[in-house]
Amino acid sequence: MTVNSVLAIAAHPDDIEFVMAGTMLQLVARGWQAHYFNVANGCCGSAKLDRQACAQVRLEEARSAAALMPATFHRPICNDLEIFYDKATLAQVAAVVRTARPKIVLTHSLVDYMEDHQNAARLAVTAAFTRAMPNFPCLPEAPTYDHEVAVYHAQPHGNRTPMGELVTPTHCVDVTEFLEKKRQLLSAHASQDQWLDDTQQISSYLNTMEDLNREIGTVSKQYELAEGWRQHIHLGLSTADFDPLRDALGKTVAKL
Repeated sequence: MTVNSVLAIAAHPDDIEFVMAGTMLQLVARGWQAHYFNVANGCCGSAKLDRQACAQVRLEEARSAAALMPATFHRPICNDLEIFYDKATLAQVAAVVRTARPKIVLTHSLVDYMEDHQNAARLAVTAAFTRAMPNFPCLPEAPTYDHEVAVYHAQPHGNRTPMGELVTPTHCVDVTEFLEKKRQLLSAHASQDQWLDDTQQISSYLNTMEDLNREIGTVSKQYELAEGWRQHIHLGLSTADFDPLRDALGKTVAKL
């Protein structure tokens, strides 16, 4: 029997909480097994701590958030701003995919405001594509699996492209009932409050997260707060009509 599993693949600690956690909580509430994977370790997320100390702080924050979800935690594999679409990195991301064996992969938008997000999304797509390819070795070794998988891309940060254009999702997931839990998960990343204020003019990362969800709730025309998703084309991943997010969440997901 295939276990229903969802894997979130994000660039940095706190990215999952900003744009993916509400959907994961909806799935967990329905009995899905959740997996939590930040590709990078967050080592550049401080102007006060050195790289090693910052990475350690953010590792513990991410572990705490995953435990609160709850989700299986997968360790990051590289430093910030070193997420590259290359063979060595892909082999490691593929190992996480084969270990989690997801039906649903949640990841960043392919077009976002920074390269780490975009490269994490590209890696997630290809890793899902190679899930059943024993001739593509992953590191560490993990058995392949051949059931269908759907990849969904989150809204880019700010709900807009780097050129400022609003991105309209294909799926809007109602996260209204999970707002307080989302705030709790994001609050686990306490080191980022002042850092985001200093570097990106995000004065309250909790309120920013809520505002972005409220905007997509308005786009949905159904929900107060929502996370938006666009499903990756099915080729190489599943049959054309495979849409497990819609099937699992029913009335709590609106297709636009």
